[in-house]
Amino acid sequence: MALPDFLVIGAPKAGTTALHTALAGHPELFMSPVKEPKFFLTDGPPPRRGGGPGDVQTYREHIWRREDYEALFDAAPPGALRGESTPFYLYDRQAQRRIRALIPAVRMIAILRDPVERAHSNWTHLWSAGLDPIGDFPAACAAEDRRVEEGWALFWHYTRLGRYGEQLDHLLHLFPREQAFILRYRDLVDSPGPSLDGICGFLGVQPGIVSEVPRENVTAHPERSPSHRAVSGVLRAAAGAGRHLPGTAGTALTQPLERFLHRDARPRQPLTWEQRQQVLAYVEDDFRLLEKVTEADCADWQQPRDRSGGLVGSRPEGQAQARNGQPAASGAGEAPGGQGD
Repeated sequence: MALPDFLVIGAPKAGTTALHTALAGHPELFMSPVKEPKFFLTDGPPPRRGGGPGDVQTYREHIWRREDYEALFDAAPPGALRGESTPFYLYDRQAQRRIRALIPAVRMIAILRDPVERAHSNWTHLWSAGLDPIGDFPAACAAEDRRVEEGWALFWHYTRLGRYGEQLDHLLHLFPREQAFILRYRDLVDSPGPSLDGICGFLGVQPGIVSEVPRENVTAHPERSPSHRAVSGVLRAAAGAGRHLPGTAGTALTQPLERFLHRDARPRQPLTWEQRQQVLAYVEDDFRLLEKVTEADCADWQQPRDRSGGLVGSRPEGQAQARNGQPAASGAGEAPGGQGD
């Protein structure tokens, strides 16, 4: 059986795409050519309908057949550790149980990002892509309960995805603590070499081989403007029409519009303290549990940020938003263009 030895399990918009690409450069590791196969998110086929714009196209990315999932790792060199990165595994309790049932000895890597900054990057990702019709971040978070009730996909769970205490507490009741490596996103950005060496030590491969984390999946932040509203409306309509088209044909409808929205877009813009306080209200009650589970201090997440907004600068020239769930264009083991900021 060709199943993974380790998983990058979360969180979304916390550098998982960049980490996937960095680890693919280690000769003792083999990363799946499809980043984010989402195999453990369902038992059998994913849903055929979605509540949010673009959800159906996302569900079509799932590699849910076991033979297709195992085939992702067929090209791994003898002796190499096999890995994949699906950042929703940390959030989805059923996914955690499925992992435990199939690969109970697996090692898992979780990257924790300031949950308000993570949610803001998440919203900016979808708003800049023309999918979220709400152009105000706190207002989009306020709509989350309704969207969850209506069955919108996991990537729309802006604040819930940042309740790491609950997620890790569940995970560590299923797996021994030594099978989980927990890293802060800020450390990955500020000290990539030591962070990568820590991960290599956890996996039992030679440190000092990979030292750089590439700028992948950098979020663009277009201006709020009449043209953005107009093009976004067309894009959401095209995403709706794409539900009725086979395969990736729906994505072909929306990609040119998304590229238009991202022309000359700025890096993600800083949050005000007022905005931050509004969104903190959804997550700060989880911090005490997180501190208990990780024995780490979360006090800095309850304060104004010295660095809010995009931490890795503008999106590299020629790079588009990452298209997960598809084979990398540049070769096996590399993620498609998209440091999750």
